[in-house]
Amino acid sequence: MTDTTACELAITRLSTREADFDTRLESLLAWEGVSGHDIQQRVDDILAAVRARGDAALIEYSNRFDRLAVTSMIELTLGPARLRQAFEGLPEAQRAALAAAAERIRAYHQHQKPESWRYTEADGSVLGQQVTPLDRAGIYVPGGKAAYPSSVLMNAIPAHVAGVREIVMVVPMPDGVLNELVLAAAHLAGVDHVFTIGGAQAVAALAYGTETVPRVDKIVGPGNIYVATAKRAVFGQVGIDMIAGPSEILVVSDGGTDPEWLAMDLFSQAEHDEDAQAILVGWDAEHLAAVETAMAALLPTMEREPIIRESLRCRGAVILCTDRDEAVTLINRIAPEHLELSVADPDAWLPSVRHAGAVFMGRYTAEALGDYCAGPNHVLPTSGTSRFSSPLGVYDFQKRSSIIHCSSQGASTLGETASVLARGESLTAHARSAEYRIKK
Repeated sequence: MTDTTACELAITRLSTREADFDTRLESLLAWEGVSGHDIQQRVDDILAAVRARGDAALIEYSNRFDRLAVTSMIELTLGPARLRQAFEGLPEAQRAALAAAAERIRAYHQHQKPESWRYTEADGSVLGQQVTPLDRAGIYVPGGKAAYPSSVLMNAIPAHVAGVREIVMVVPMPDGVLNELVLAAAHLAGVDHVFTIGGAQAVAALAYGTETVPRVDKIVGPGNIYVATAKRAVFGQVGIDMIAGPSEILVVSDGGTDPEWLAMDLFSQAEHDEDAQAILVGWDAEHLAAVETAMAALLPTMEREPIIRESLRCRGAVILCTDRDEAVTLINRIAPEHLELSVADPDAWLPSVRHAGAVFMGRYTAEALGDYCAGPNHVLPTSGTSRFSSPLGVYDFQKRSSIIHCSSQGASTLGETASVLARGESLTAHARSAEYRIKK
């Protein structure tokens, strides 16, 4: 059932008491992000062309898709001086805000840095783990409908903190237009190279390398369906962060938060695009109705009203549940990208929350603060994948190597165990290799 308020706000209303609630909720949450055959074929063709023809293919696709007229990769390359120029040319307020956000993001991610470790056994054998950064990371930054300097900070700063030696950023420039905030963010985040290319061709360049674009070890960052399809296709040649779906928010309210605050929190995700999802859960029917009223009143004041309206109509919902326990059950079932616990005592809820990309605690913690400057990463698992995935972080740009250093006695003791297991698997060379180290 989709109801419409007097102000023509269309949004799905659900109640856990309804017999068909489970079916309707599953339908609402369903998201198919797999590319169709036509898109897959086009992406495969682009990947093959870039792999075979390198820079020439990048120039051709940039001219075609971004409506450019370049003749060499020099025209699609920006150096550190250009990034610094962008930062210094910003209005003071923007420069200060960007710098403040970068500093908070960097400080938070410094706490994530894992350390190498080892321990020594009684016989003198040493076991441990060595943590090393990736040599080179690739950051994809969208440059189509909107520009996201915050995404530059969130993707590049953890790589920089992790100790990645070289950070390569790709960002398309449709019609030759570049966003100065994006370039300024790249300067602050420690990006080493910027290439103004986008789409599947940019992913291919990062994955395979060309005469100009260096091959990277991992590709991170959001993009459209062509970018997502390309990232999926090159996985294995390089690492990737995730295949992200539309942005989503789940707001749980105990009835004590200003309805206008909650309305705007829901809008903050719905305005991303028509496929974004905003869901409100609560057990106070009058409060939920007040939030709907606030949404209907505020919606005409929004610059992106058509997008918000369509997002709410297609994928938004207001869910009436029976109590707090049922709300917790819904949280873990939905496994949202962003979870706002707009309740009096959010700390009491936290131990029960098993699945959420990021948790925003209390009435004052708007999700938008996390998008820009709170500090934690805003690159989060979507479409229920927080059941098994985590936010992007320093650990995504590092590898762990096991360390094994056997003493003479340790090799002898382990050799006896290994010999028995290896012969049980009929791997004679394994067994004899271990047996040579056994003391007679």
